[in-house]
Amino acid sequence: MQDQPSAVELIEAVTEFIRNHATPQLQGHTAFHARVAANALDIVKRELEVGPAANAGEAARLKALLGMDGSLDELNRELCRRIEAGEVGLHTPALEEHLWQTTLTKLAIDQPNYSGYRRALEESGKD
Repeated sequence: MQDQPSAVELIEAVTEFIRNHATPQLQGHTAFHARVAANALDIVKRELEVGPAANAGEAARLKALLGMDGSLDELNRELCRRIEAGEVGLHTPALEEHLWQTTLTKLAIDQPNYSGYRRALEESGKD
């Protein structure tokens, strides 16, 4: 076990400093870049929080879909190969759901306030 603070707590502290203390003191491009840095740290934080479970879920879906084991990278490469070869398509059971879930997870990490993502969550009852 690592000592406190955790990586997420450190990221939160740096993000809070950039947003609430540094950015108000800056102007122009420097202020813009500070906001970009804070947003990038938000993405890293969400990746740390959501990523492991998301990757496990994606791998499980791919293993079931492809009927094989492998790393997440290997499974994704095989899915791409099968799609390119015409062996797998939207007619394939579970592919559309896998792609939808993978997309929603990527949005949860990268753009959780994106209106289309929020609407999709509301429609699915997962919000």
